[in-house]
Amino acid sequence: MKSLFVLLFVWLGVSNAYSQTKTTWPKQAIRIIVTFTPGGAPDILARVLAENWQQTLGVPVLVENRPGYGGNIGADLVAKSDPDGYTLLIGTVGIHAINGALYDKMSFDPVKDFTPISFLASTPNVLIVNKQLGVSNVHELIELAKAKPNQLTFGSSGVGTSLHMSGELFKEMAGINIRHIPYKGRNQSLPDLVSGRISMLFDNLSSSLPLIKAGEVQALGVTTLKRSPAAPEIPTLAEQGLPGFEAVSWFSLMAPANLPPAIQMRLNQLTKQALENSDIKNRLLAGGLDPAPGSPEDLSKLITRESRKWSRVVQQSGAKAEP
Repeated sequence: MKSLFVLLFVWLGVSNAYSQTKTTWPKQAIRIIVTFTPGGAPDILARVLAENWQQTLGVPVLVENRPGYGGNIGADLVAKSDPDGYTLLIGTVGIHAINGALYDKMSFDPVKDFTPISFLASTPNVLIVNKQLGVSNVHELIELAKAKPNQLTFGSSGVGTSLHMSGELFKEMAGINIRHIPYKGRNQSLPDLVSGRISMLFDNLSSSLPLIKAGEVQALGVTTLKRSPAAPEIPTLAEQGLPGFEAVSWFSLMAPANLPPAIQMRLNQLTKQALENSDIKNRLLAGGLDPAPGSPEDLSKLITRESRKWSRVVQQSGAKAEP
């Protein structure tokens, strides 16, 4: 009975702080840091939140792109910011579950230096190739790569991203040797793919879908175990001779460590309200993003699971954080 009273006391304290927060926060502009160039899935999600929150809260909500080093530059900025709810991060699987195993030294702890707010959305990655490469499926690409060892290249939006790891997993499971070319974002990598400077690219389906539908690039397969409802005509890599192949890009909302619980609760509520809006949800689904806001606790558990998975992939593949 005593423990019940303690829990009730704590709950009442947090609820009271939450009620006060609704009237005292925010008092100034909020900025959302995106660790990649404009146009990709993290940027899309940040701008959806910014637009919705600006209408709800009546304060400016700014999106700031800070690309570089697989998301580490922007994440470092947020990790070292004041935990007041005014500087937030679009977290990624790369930042919070891959980079810790890939980089020998990091200027921040990808788990301890952040307060989880909410899962945002996930999207399949997709393997796309230059149309002049002359392949129409994964089998043909693997045969070509085996005939030309270390001559084909694959691009990604940065070292340590799930796109980079998709390529490393592809190399390992297919038994081929292709060279990784990291970029700071899709705005650099896609033009190089279309022009033929790189042979293939792993990208978020949500980002590449317009180019795929326009016929500017050839899509060979998605990296999820099931086909995407947004592009059901694109087969999975798993069904093309790579059983069990799975690599999903996911995105979250994070704040600096030690964020007051009342502000954490308020941000979580705002995120759910935005992503559960039917117009926003349908727009994201049509673009290949699957919104699924949840609790901070669920997000923490996901990060733990994904960190274990991708640490094994990094070790097995021998992937390095190239300069």
